[in-house]
Amino acid sequence: MVLAGPALSLPAAADARAQAEAALRALAGEGARLREDQWTAIEALVEQSRRALVVQRTGWGKSAVYFVATALLRARGAGPTVIVSPLLALMRNQIAAAERAGIHAVTVNSSNVGDWGQVYERVQAGEVDVLLVSPERLNNPGFRDEVLPRLAATTGLLVVDEAHCVSDWGHDFRPDYRRIRTLLDDLPAGTPVLATTATANARVVADVAEQLSSEALVLRGSLDRASLHLAVARLPSPAHRLAWLADHLDRLPGSGIVYTLTVAATEEVAAFLRSRGVTAVAYSGRTEDAERQQAEDDLLGNRVKALVATSALGMGFDKPDLGFVVHLGAPASPIAYYQQVGRAGRGVDRAQVVLLPGAEDEAIWRYFASLGFPSEEQVRTVLAALEGVVLSTPALETRVDLRRTRLETMLKVLDVDGAVQRVKGGWTATGRPWSYDAERYARVAADRSAEQQAMRDYAATEGCRMEFLRLQLDDPDVPGPGTARCGRCDTCLGTPLDTAVTPASLEAAQAHLGRPGVEVEPRKLWPTGMAALGVDLSGRIAPAEQAASGRALGRLTDIGWGTRLCALLAGDDAEVPDDVLRGVVQVLAGWGWEQRPVGVVAVPSRSRPRLVGSLAARLAEVGRLPLLGTLDRTRDAPAAGRSNSAQRLHAVAGTLAVGDALRDRLVGGPVLLVDDVVDSGWTLTEAARVLRTAGAGDVLPLVLAVDG
Repeated sequence: MVLAGPALSLPAAADARAQAEAALRALAGEGARLREDQWTAIEALVEQSRRALVVQRTGWGKSAVYFVATALLRARGAGPTVIVSPLLALMRNQIAAAERAGIHAVTVNSSNVGDWGQVYERVQAGEVDVLLVSPERLNNPGFRDEVLPRLAATTGLLVVDEAHCVSDWGHDFRPDYRRIRTLLDDLPAGTPVLATTATANARVVADVAEQLSSEALVLRGSLDRASLHLAVARLPSPAHRLAWLADHLDRLPGSGIVYTLTVAATEEVAAFLRSRGVTAVAYSGRTEDAERQQAEDDLLGNRVKALVATSALGMGFDKPDLGFVVHLGAPASPIAYYQQVGRAGRGVDRAQVVLLPGAEDEAIWRYFASLGFPSEEQVRTVLAALEGVVLSTPALETRVDLRRTRLETMLKVLDVDGAVQRVKGGWTATGRPWSYDAERYARVAADRSAEQQAMRDYAATEGCRMEFLRLQLDDPDVPGPGTARCGRCDTCLGTPLDTAVTPASLEAAQAHLGRPGVEVEPRKLWPTGMAALGVDLSGRIAPAEQAASGRALGRLTDIGWGTRLCALLAGDDAEVPDDVLRGVVQVLAGWGWEQRPVGVVAVPSRSRPRLVGSLAARLAEVGRLPLLGTLDRTRDAPAAGRSNSAQRLHAVAGTLAVGDALRDRLVGGPVLLVDDVVDSGWTLTEAARVLRTAGAGDVLPLVLAVDG
């Protein structure tokens, strides 16, 4: 590889410390000076070619360490720095920071696929000082087999940002990060490596350091943030929490972030805030890349008061003057919470941090906890299916009862463990011995449970909140409880957060959350590979057999109807409550059908027959529609749990039928199809198929709740 000249013009005759200070000034301004630990890390990388782990609070200057080290190493003729970085927001911030200092940085990630070839050519030509790659790239077959070996052989410095993701003990473990172990093994001797994070407790630090090297330098500092003023407020209802946001956000300093636990909540909360005159934008993993970048730019430029975001806006987002972070719902881990609140107050004297916990938080925690590593039986099933063949992920779904995300996560872990390999066309087993570490998985699950309890304790503590978080992260500067009170949080000051809301905002919030109606998109494609399960369905669902767009009263994760629906569905089977019926009638009133339904049909429910039956009957009565009847269940569907589409369809295919009495009542017009909950959507899809085949017109699904 031909190397470019030095990234920066550095003092030729000066010692390394002076060169490092000059590089920092180019990066951060004339007044910038290296902290002693920053210099210790840079010296270890540049002068000693060591491996180092830096665990320091957000805003300490971890990125300065690797950019300054890059400048010095490039000036000495070293190859480019490779930074493994998890989020696009982080990449954009870092590229901008590097360019300001004259360091040429480029990235390869899912948003610039068309540029990859040109980027690799520039790297090989020596025109690039820093290459940022997402962890997912590390196991892309083309990148892994063709690009990664050249990078490993020529890189001057490897940086693993947000290194807690390497450890499955960490709150944000990402299997793709485990590929870094292989990359470390492939580096030439003497290649310096830097791992950085702001959020790691002692166990995670030890795990990451061990993966780096038994001789890795570990630098840990205090996690106190003098600018952060922490507070917790328990409000009586979701409407009160929304009203509090509408009334109090404008009183908080500058612009900030309102974190929610679900994608649906980001859109719901942002829409309400805008209706109350607060400039707010929703931001989540579902937001298009261009919209996400615009939202980030608007927040950076203080053109919005708040970004209402999931954890998709998290690690590495850099806005020094971010004035507040509010959580509408508590994360499941104090460590994750500390990371997110650390976005605030990096370059200002005071930033407000507020937690508004909700009753629905624990249900959301339980859902994410259910996505842990699969059972040994499921893993062995996958390994057996991949023996001697290459199968795509959709093809594997027909052989194992796992949802797509869990299956993909499992495959990534097995890949790093050497049991399977990702190749063109899918996955194949390697035949190498592999053991199921049940004890470790159980300990990780127990750790997650302990973190949830710690989050409950944080909300309830009468002690110092900052000290509580620092203890959770094993801050070495806090010897024990009561030794490091911050003097800034609501408990230290003895001044609870003002929780008053105006009647107008509360009324508006109640109306907003009480508005029923969620669209239920119909399935249009059968899952791949159903023939392997003995189901003769493939390709596009014939238009004459499809369900129409449907409606639900609400999502179980909604902060409005979700709470009421969760309580209803968790209780004993009973007649539909009047308030729920009124909500459903409102949904019907606002539906805007092209043609009014000619009757109502119920899905046969095994768990809630009274609820579904009474809902169908009362809707028919209110709408003055004939109650046509209930579909027949030809056999009990096998239990499919929260599995993938192929398994869910296999469970319901052929289990529903139109009996003679119902068939005689179908007159060709649209029918309203009533059920309690839609999850994967395959029950409604199968019900619509048999109804339309029997002579019904459009089938309009109407359910109480969307689960997911």
